[in-house]
Amino acid sequence: MRVLITNDDGISATGLRALAEAAVKAGHEVVVAAPRTEHSGYGAALIAAPNDDGQIEVEPHTLDGLPGVRAYGVAASPAFIVVLALRDAFGTPPDVVLSGPNRGANAGHAVLHSGTVGAALTAAAGDRSAIAVSLDVVSPLIDGGSLQALSGIGDDERHWDTAATVAVDLLATLTELPSGTVLNVNVPDVTIEDLKGVRRAAPAGFGQVSVALEESGEGYLRTGMRISQERAAPGTDLALLADGYATVTPLTSVDDDRSVDLPLP
Repeated sequence: MRVLITNDDGISATGLRALAEAAVKAGHEVVVAAPRTEHSGYGAALIAAPNDDGQIEVEPHTLDGLPGVRAYGVAASPAFIVVLALRDAFGTPPDVVLSGPNRGANAGHAVLHSGTVGAALTAAAGDRSAIAVSLDVVSPLIDGGSLQALSGIGDDERHWDTAATVAVDLLATLTELPSGTVLNVNVPDVTIEDLKGVRRAAPAGFGQVSVALEESGEGYLRTGMRISQERAAPGTDLALLADGYATVTPLTSVDDDRSVDLPLP
C-alpha cells in the first residue's frame, strides 16, 4: 500500500523514523510529511503558516537510514497535512495514513484534543482508513510521579520500534475493515518481547494528563499540565496500558447522533 506517515511531534521526532522504517520493511510505499515544529494539542485544526507570498513552505528532509523515502517538513498542522496529501501535494494520494508515534498515550476522551488522532480522523473524512499510534511514557509515573521526570529519559532510550511494529502489523487488520476506519493504538514503552499482547479497549473517561489553572491575576492566567491520579475502569485503554498491553480502540469521526430524541416545535 501507499502509506502517508505524519505526526504532531514534528518532522525531527525520533519515533517518526521508526514508524517509517517499519512500514518500509513491511513492503509498503512510504511518504513522510509532518509539521516542521511540534503541533501537539492541535486536534483536527486546519492551520498553516504561509510566508509573505501566501505559500505553505515544504522542506525536503532525509531520514537516517531511509535514503529512499521522501520526507517533508511542512509549515502546517497534522490534519492540514493530511488534507494536502489527499490533494496530491506529495505525489499520488495515500491508501492509508499512519499518524505518530506520539510521545505519550492518546487515551480516554482526551483524544479529542490530540493532533495525532486529529490527523487520523481527517483521513477518515477523506474516506481513507488510518491508524493513530502513541507510546505510553506516563503510566510508570501515575503513582506520585511528575511530568518533570520525563525529561530524565531521552527519546533515544524509548521503545519507538515497539509502537511502530504494533501499528504496522495492524495494517493487515485495517485493510479488512470498511474504508474510513480509524484505529487509535496505544503501546507501553517496553520491548516487543515484554509486551503482554494487544487488546481492544474502551476509552477511559479521562486522559493521563490534564490542564490545571495554577495562577490567575489581573489580565493573565497561568496553566500547567498534571498527571491524573484517577484509576481507570477495568477494560479501558488506560487500565490495560498500565497492565502492559497495547490497546486498540476504533474511533468514529463526527456524525449526527441518531440516538438523541430531538423534539422540535
